[in-house]
Amino acid sequence: MSPRPLLNRRMDGMGTTIFAEMSALAAATGAINLGQGFPDTDGPESVREAAVRALRDGRGNQYPPGPGVPELRTSIADHQARHYGLSLDPDTEVLVTAGATEAIAAALLALVEPGDEVIALEPYYDSYAASIALAGGVRVPVTLRPADGRFRLDLDELRAAVTPRTRLLLLNTPHNPTGTVLTRAELAELAALAVERDLLVLTDEVYEHLVFPEAEGGHLPLAAFPGMRERTLTISSAGKTFSFTGWKVGWITGAPALVTAVRTVKQYLTYVSAGPFQYAVAEALALPEDYFDGLRADLLAKRDLLADGLAEAGFTVYRPAGTYFVTTDVRPLGESDGLAFCRSLPERAGVVAVPNAVFYDDRAAGAPFVRFAFCKRMEVLAEAIGRLKGLAS
Repeated sequence: MSPRPLLNRRMDGMGTTIFAEMSALAAATGAINLGQGFPDTDGPESVREAAVRALRDGRGNQYPPGPGVPELRTSIADHQARHYGLSLDPDTEVLVTAGATEAIAAALLALVEPGDEVIALEPYYDSYAASIALAGGVRVPVTLRPADGRFRLDLDELRAAVTPRTRLLLLNTPHNPTGTVLTRAELAELAALAVERDLLVLTDEVYEHLVFPEAEGGHLPLAAFPGMRERTLTISSAGKTFSFTGWKVGWITGAPALVTAVRTVKQYLTYVSAGPFQYAVAEALALPEDYFDGLRADLLAKRDLLADGLAEAGFTVYRPAGTYFVTTDVRPLGESDGLAFCRSLPERAGVVAVPNAVFYDDRAAGAPFVRFAFCKRMEVLAEAIGRLKGLAS
């Protein structure tokens, strides 16, 4: 057989995701899994029953329309108008995808050619790196650095990273894993830069409803800023907002030419998916504001419980303004290698976390940081905190 590697060289170093590794550790040791970001309870019963009703009524059991069922595309457009004042044509500016992950991959494969540079905020969700690599793009990280209790974006560093080869800015706000929510002033500068340098922008906003009082003005879509309507693709999904992560229903919205480009690629990936669930998510997006307010209040209480407990256990804690993750620094515990710390933590304390270093190109910059998920039941979080407090001694 030829000595050429079997795996496409563009995927060199990608391997098994850290989430699979840590979840396998949790299963093998019986540890509490605060690593992978999925809730341990289902979302609203009315939404689950809407999926059952669609199945029984035969809606979506066969191939749904390629762009997504009309009911969901209309509901997505209505959601963007109601929450953000964004007007979208559901027929030409909304595309349903197999979760946000497919939306990211399809967008990058559609818009990026070999040699194009893509600026991404580091640390970044691991599928960003894989999708940029598959497109043949060049990943250019701009690092969020801790200061004054949060991870901050250096706009001068980002501006300096833009070159004539830069094709696209890939942004994530609220940001996983740090919990940072970009401010209105930061977003305005990003918008001005994109217009000035004629850049495309892809924004991952899956945590749009998981924002806390520290987030100035709540969640602000970049597409709503001056000059951004025609150059921004916005991604979101049902998994994080409605706690049905297994349904894998996501969407991407933007100007017709951008959405058409993404749809051209998407049709050759999954073609279609999640037929009956699309009808259920259409109903979910129309839930009253009480639901979204209750979701935030519930997660805020869980955030504070876990953040306070981690601080008592000896970690330096960066309290997030959004998402359902808390990033910590393990150096006060006498540790310096977050990856080694996370691999030993199930045996030492019966808890699983995720090392942030795997989300960095500069592994040294992320080495001491570890992420914990608080999208779990309060009693599970309390038990995990009790176990972790033993580390300090």
